[in-house]
Amino acid sequence: MLYRGKEEFLKYLDSIRGYSSLTIRSYHDAIDEMIKSAEITESEDTLSINLMPLRLKIAHLKAKSIALKLSAIRSFIKYLRDNGRVVELRGDESIKVPKTLPKPLTHEQITHVLQYADPKEALAITLLYTMGLRISELTHLRLCDMENNWSRIYGKGSKERDVPMLEHISAQVRNYHLDNPSLEYIFENKGEKLSENSLRYTIIKAFAKVGLKVTPHQLRHTYATELLNNGARIADVSELLGHASMATTQIYTKLANALKMEHYHQAHPLCQTHEGTK
Repeated sequence: MLYRGKEEFLKYLDSIRGYSSLTIRSYHDAIDEMIKSAEITESEDTLSINLMPLRLKIAHLKAKSIALKLSAIRSFIKYLRDNGRVVELRGDESIKVPKTLPKPLTHEQITHVLQYADPKEALAITLLYTMGLRISELTHLRLCDMENNWSRIYGKGSKERDVPMLEHISAQVRNYHLDNPSLEYIFENKGEKLSENSLRYTIIKAFAKVGLKVTPHQLRHTYATELLNNGARIADVSELLGHASMATTQIYTKLANALKMEHYHQAHPLCQTHEGTK
């Protein structure tokens, strides 16, 4: 019964929620691990799950890894309850995960790499940097979704949002497709959209040309940080990024404050004098 519920839940994540295959795989593995290691008793009307044996087994993992597994399990339990099952869950206390600040790039670093990038690399980097996209969203970006300097973005969980495009970025897309015509998507190869891995490699390779190790997600971090540092409202940035909760966007405000403090210490003469006397 539990295995059948798992398969139905995974199909729900795929067909209804629109989760990526990688995310679905992580949910599959977490639930399988729960079924194998947790203390489970199942009666006709109630499913009782004690996660403590599982918690002991995975205690050596990093807090973030444990938290992700527990989150997947809780989502599964919620799905079962929403579909009429009575489930008693024990041992699912939350794990506190320290928030890590993303490392943004400087505008100078990005403009420098664009000087050495080929047309596909340059367009991919520019779109991520000026629109704050996830790599999965860049993969699914279509020509028909761009109109009047706005682009319709299909994000996590099949959520849609509209993101503004600068006029010269729209022109860059049009010019790219004069030389690289496609059937539907911005980035295609032989009529098929490029995979996330292919686009990720394209971007990593471009930055490697100038000796930088950069991931596509850093460009999304940079987009958010630049907006907040230059006075954009956090509510607007949250909407542009496609965050489900504004709390997710809060980490960028912490980063912005950290950068302001660093710049303050570098620029104020009294700070410099104090540093020199240490």
